[in-house]
Amino acid sequence: MINFIHTADIHFGMENYGKIDAATGIHTRLLDFERALNFCIDYAIEQRVDFFLFSGDAYKTANPSPTQQRLLLRCFLRLFQAHIPVIIIIGNHDNPLSFGKAHALEIFGQLPVDGFYVIAKPSSFVIQTKNGPVQLVGIPWPSRTTLALNSAIFDDAQALTAYISKSVCTIIKQLAHELDPSLPAILAGHLTVSSGIFSGSEKRAIYGTDPLFLPSQLAIQPFDYVALGHLHRHQNLNNGGIPVVYSGSPERIDFGERKEEKGFCHVTVHDKQKTTYAFIKTPQRPFIQIEVTLSSEPNHTEQIINELKKYPIKDAIIKIVYHIPKEIKDKVDMHAIQIACSSAMYLVGVFPIRPPEIRQRRATVNVDMDLATLLSHYFSTKPELKDRQEELIQQALRFQSELEIEKDI
Repeated sequence: MINFIHTADIHFGMENYGKIDAATGIHTRLLDFERALNFCIDYAIEQRVDFFLFSGDAYKTANPSPTQQRLLLRCFLRLFQAHIPVIIIIGNHDNPLSFGKAHALEIFGQLPVDGFYVIAKPSSFVIQTKNGPVQLVGIPWPSRTTLALNSAIFDDAQALTAYISKSVCTIIKQLAHELDPSLPAILAGHLTVSSGIFSGSEKRAIYGTDPLFLPSQLAIQPFDYVALGHLHRHQNLNNGGIPVVYSGSPERIDFGERKEEKGFCHVTVHDKQKTTYAFIKTPQRPFIQIEVTLSSEPNHTEQIINELKKYPIKDAIIKIVYHIPKEIKDKVDMHAIQIACSSAMYLVGVFPIRPPEIRQRRATVNVDMDLATLLSHYFSTKPELKDRQEELIQQALRFQSELEIEKDI
């Protein structure tokens, strides 16, 4: 029986909300992500798992700061000290855009110690664990550089993306065919499955540029489990068959993920084609979005503060959105709102929303129209002047006539 941890998308360097921690000098969001990863590692050590599988995107960018690298190295070295092998798949955020440059996790593959397996190119290998050998096929984020496609010529980006998808599927089939069908086998990749659900900031990504894969192209024999990274929402895309699982990110990235539970997977291969997993929740920073529709009562600030009291805002990241009724002046005291949110870790902002004004369409006019016609078109857009329309037109024509007489004199 083989046990391992499957996680991904820790994104060290995601510092979109928060502040500098006075005790450490490190950004509070970076500390949040470190806490989530250490929770995974604590669990792995306590459960004495056979290996720790990280399916890509350790950093926000391919150029992490020395502080971010120090924290990640410190986390992973705890697994090394506990004699738990660490398998790292290179994700799109870890991968440099330029050919020949080192990826962000290169250092773990260069350490002069056993126990770190860094997958920067499609490959397969066998891990010797305390409970027996495990076969692993690793597929990093597919790009031109990882698949050596620089010599190929394509008509457009879509043709290139389709070619990459087809090439990766061929590689997976070839590597799967070379495996020993009697041994446990894991497919680990940083990939986009067509039926996967995006969340949060991922929705703003250009979905069409990702090479896409069907669950049926990954859940093939002799794999017992498919461990994926890239999508931040935990999900199994092949219920009833070989599990095709995104572990999801261990910590929330932005407000688009505020309602999602975050964690990692504890996977158990009981026997060939008999694999189960448990989703283990991590400690997460609360993201709370508070929406208030203000009434016409004069104390708008008090209405927002009363709504705030309904939420556990202590140490949370807060966003307040309030809707202002039409034709009501905004009387919210921002300073009072900030004081009311003082127990929160971070207040993103207080955003007013007014109903959109309906602009009346102007009547079609042209230079050839006389004054009476122009005025008739104008008053047709002013229902409040309907009763006086003729009177006003006649008065305007009289003024025009008087002006013309004065001009002739």
